[in-house]
Amino acid sequence: MSPLRVDVSKGRARLAIHVQPRAPRSEIVGVHGEALKVRLNAPPVDGAANEELVKLLAHTFAVARRSIRILAGEHSRSKIVEIEGVTDGAIRAVVEGGAR
Repeated sequence: MSPLRVDVSKGRARLAIHVQPRAPRSEIVGVHGEALKVRLNAPPVDGAANEELVKLLAHTFAVARRSIRILAGEHSRSKIVEIEGVTDGAIRAVVEGGAR
């Protein structure tokens, strides 16, 4: 089992995400410590990287964008994100399955 830490409560999953902006493409690439590591094609300017992160997570976990909230780290590579309607198992399946 990966060291990824996911806290699930009341239908919401909360997890740490480590972001690498300005990557060649947006993708989930694995685990960085206890955080999900995500590469984003967008630059960290004017909220573009945060928007791209929400878009990628919504697509990956098949939830609406409004189901995803950045709780902490809006201006940092290290973020805490809450996703409504996704399970711990679904998140781990993406990590272990090579992500989209």
